[in-house]
Amino acid sequence: MELKPFLEVQKKRPFLIAGPCSAETEGQVMSIARDLAAQGNVDLFRSGIWKPRTRPGMFEGVGSEGLRWLKRVKEETGLRTTVEVANAHHVYEALKFGVDVLWIGARTTVNPFSVQEIADALRGVDIPVMIKNPINPDLELWLGAFERLNKVGITRLAAIHRGFSSAAKTQYRNVPHWEIAIELMRRLPNLPIIGDNSHICGNRHMLEEVAQEMMDLNFDGLITEVHCNPDEAWSDAKQQITPDRYQELIGNLVLRAEKDAGFLNSIEALRVQIDQIDNELLNLLGKRMGFASEIGEYKKRNNIAILQTGRWNEILNSAVQKGRQRGLSDEFVIQLLTAIHQESIRRQTLVMNEHEATEAAMAAK
Repeated sequence: MELKPFLEVQKKRPFLIAGPCSAETEGQVMSIARDLAAQGNVDLFRSGIWKPRTRPGMFEGVGSEGLRWLKRVKEETGLRTTVEVANAHHVYEALKFGVDVLWIGARTTVNPFSVQEIADALRGVDIPVMIKNPINPDLELWLGAFERLNKVGITRLAAIHRGFSSAAKTQYRNVPHWEIAIELMRRLPNLPIIGDNSHICGNRHMLEEVAQEMMDLNFDGLITEVHCNPDEAWSDAKQQITPDRYQELIGNLVLRAEKDAGFLNSIEALRVQIDQIDNELLNLLGKRMGFASEIGEYKKRNNIAILQTGRWNEILNSAVQKGRQRGLSDEFVIQLLTAIHQESIRRQTLVMNEHEATEAAMAAK
């Protein structure tokens, strides 16, 4: 994928994007923009003009009128602007009013037809585009969106990691699943990644903690929702903060170097030990799966169901307790054991199917 520098993301870290979830009134937009511009560190002013809401009757944005306000923001404060677009009409309107950067939201990224419509509308246009991860944790779908934009000539691209929806109740509004963002960074090392701490948290009290975690993971920047009166915001009130609190949050961030001169020498011995342990783990897992296949043979001979929920619950509960004693989180232990259990079931299913295939072949003769 051909990528060019996305504004100053590759030069300045963190690259900061801030502004209200929604443009509500011209006065509200200008007030926030002036306060953020005075801080001198914000690179892009964000504001929702069209808001994809879950149910009709909710505030769905002021529409194109808000683009006039953003044009005024740029003229009076010098801040560049960015808005979310969900279809070709949004693209044309944003370009008409001189919006500097576009972003594609999670509800749009999940639909390849919508992404392609936006891509077609941008064919031949040189403008930076940020793409949020899809609602569901699907890295290939996210990558597909970048590929669609890149194929029409958009080379200044960036990712926005805003977490993923989950039916389970967690401390997050959208579960981070950091491993997906990390894999995206591995596959596209030149693609800047911006952390959306507002949408991951869904609340104010975790914003700084999550922002720091993003910096620790070497994210390139942050996109944070800032409002002059957060409690009265027309959308996502709980996750917005005042400009003063935003300045404090950014000031508290600790930026860590990716590596220094003595980095490789100082940790090389530890990395060697980690590699050895990884090899041991793989060897042990291979042996474990061998035993699982033997159990599958026994179940086949005795016509016993593969899944034994009682046994699985015993394994999981015991592992969680042992994990806690070793400083491992419950979530990690559950995910690890679930993956191992699924592989065991797959192995035993192959054993069962092999038995059935053999019987079918014998009957055919």
